[in-house]
Amino acid sequence: MKKLLIIGYGNPDREDDGVAWHILHALTKKLGLSAPASYEDDFPQHPQIDFSFYLQLTPEMAEEIAAYDHVCFVDAHTGNIPEEVRLVDVESDFQRSPFTHHLTPQSLVSICESLYKNKPEAVLLSVRGYQFLFSRQLSEETMRLVPQAVGLIWNWLSVKIS
Repeated sequence: MKKLLIIGYGNPDREDDGVAWHILHALTKKLGLSAPASYEDDFPQHPQIDFSFYLQLTPEMAEEIAAYDHVCFVDAHTGNIPEEVRLVDVESDFQRSPFTHHLTPQSLVSICESLYKNKPEAVLLSVRGYQFLFSRQLSEETMRLVPQAVGLIWNWLSVKIS
């Protein structure tokens, strides 16, 4: 059985944009692992789950995710999604963006499928961000969503590793 990958992305120096790091941090603690002190530190090893955190998704990550059967992407959203916390399936779908630095999980899975002939089962956990100023602290509104987000990933993991 291949491991699962939980890949968070966002900018922890921009307040709620860094919520993915806080979720990965809380999840490692829930798993009984020693959580990293900073987003620049490596996550601990787990026999069935790998953790990665990046400032943004890039096409080169297709090679990384090709090695997994299951991938969970974790990111912030700005209110364009009705739910404050949502876990949805990610389909392979290349999406053009007017921004050269913006790559969606759907596009990354599509690149993975095209180049490596492997399409991991993927989901996206999206959490509402409220403030995006220059701070490493989450807003109170987004901080209160972290336990719910961890719970959704925990439930998803329990199905995948059982």
